[in-house]
Amino acid sequence: MTTVPLEAPVRTLHRSWRDLPADQQPDWPDPVALRRVLADLSAARPLVSAGQCDRLRDRLAAVARGEAFLLQGGDCAETFDGVSAGQVSDKVRTLQQMALLLTQASSLPVVKVGRMAGQYAKPRSSGHETRDGRTLPSYRGDAVNGAGFTADERRPDPERLRTAHRTAARTLELIRAASDGGSADLERVHAWNRDFVADSPARERYRGPVRDFEATLRLLRAFGARGGGIGGPAEVFTSHEALLLDYEDALTRLDPYTGARYALSAHLLWIGERTRRIDGAHVAFAASLRNPVAVKIGPTAEPDEVLELVRRIDPHGEPGRLTLISRMGAGAVRDRLPRLVERIAAAGAPVAWVCDPMHGNTVQAPTGHKTRRLDDVMDEVTGFFEVHRALGTHPGGLHLELTGEEVTECVGGSHEVTFADLPRRYETGCDPRLNRSQSVDLAFRTAELLRGQGGRTGRQAAAAFPR
Repeated sequence: MTTVPLEAPVRTLHRSWRDLPADQQPDWPDPVALRRVLADLSAARPLVSAGQCDRLRDRLAAVARGEAFLLQGGDCAETFDGVSAGQVSDKVRTLQQMALLLTQASSLPVVKVGRMAGQYAKPRSSGHETRDGRTLPSYRGDAVNGAGFTADERRPDPERLRTAHRTAARTLELIRAASDGGSADLERVHAWNRDFVADSPARERYRGPVRDFEATLRLLRAFGARGGGIGGPAEVFTSHEALLLDYEDALTRLDPYTGARYALSAHLLWIGERTRRIDGAHVAFAASLRNPVAVKIGPTAEPDEVLELVRRIDPHGEPGRLTLISRMGAGAVRDRLPRLVERIAAAGAPVAWVCDPMHGNTVQAPTGHKTRRLDDVMDEVTGFFEVHRALGTHPGGLHLELTGEEVTECVGGSHEVTFADLPRRYETGCDPRLNRSQSVDLAFRTAELLRGQGGRTGRQAAAAFPR
């Protein structure tokens, strides 16, 4: 644990969090270089706008009310060289395919949020790594240091924060290009899903929803209508973990009309399981923002602790302000989650509950690779739905580590990846991601759960995203 340096960059807008302990911060070796970079970022153009953050908060308010569903997904750790047009468009396309299936099954708008354009830093369980008797600082993401196991690569370099800002701006341009216009058309996305099913070993299981949607499209054509954006507006918001507080603070601005503070590095920021201490700097920083924010909640969390987090971050009980992302693991979700949901519901807190079925289900393969079994991931999603159905609360969405490429990092799926396949395309910068086929598989199976709980009426769904 380190304490954030007291020296504030130029135009720092809020200082209270700087007096609190901040976990998982890099040990920057050159404080002068750090202050110079942060001063430049403080004067740089923000990556998103306050109005866009407000719009996402409105969308998430619909999720909290049970009138929408959140789909959040992207890389575990983005890399600076992972921003080609093809890589970004493949992620957006995968989110669009999944969103269409979830919308069709639930009759609810799906809010699409990418783990994109900012997920360049990662918390680590240990600050150092040892290989062959040599110990170096751990890789903390491209925003901090390099993945190569050399002293130069592993030295934290504040110039990387500047590169993170520039790379995020480029990624946002590619996201807009991939999500605007024809790429978000219902017929085109449906055609992608139809082709996926035709080529899937699980085609008999998945064929029904595709056939049903064909009838919907025929009805739309008969009325002269064409499908627009997936699940409502054809928009993809961005998010990342608010880990590097100096970077986030440098990109925070005061809204000139309201005086509210917005962290304009992304539309939504979340606090991780390792940094959510109630008396810590990350919670204080999040509480100072007007953005929608989220908090990861693991199996060790106690109900009173989670309620105190809610009270500190969302003291006014504003729907859309706070999302709680449970990451329990398939073996714990049915036992640990009910107490938390019951406590928050009893307090009347209008939070959105979302399931991260990835982080609690990591195992080591015989090949030595970290991996996840798709069946375990899906079991946690199923348990998440079971808990909320039993309590009469809304299972608000999914938070997934995924890519639009056919990597071999997680095992299972209808196009099965086995342990022996893992070395073939194990390309993640940190934790294993679902590939495109596995992601669409998971969407088909989650759609079955959504159909089982019954969808909202068309009028209720339309009311969630008023024009």
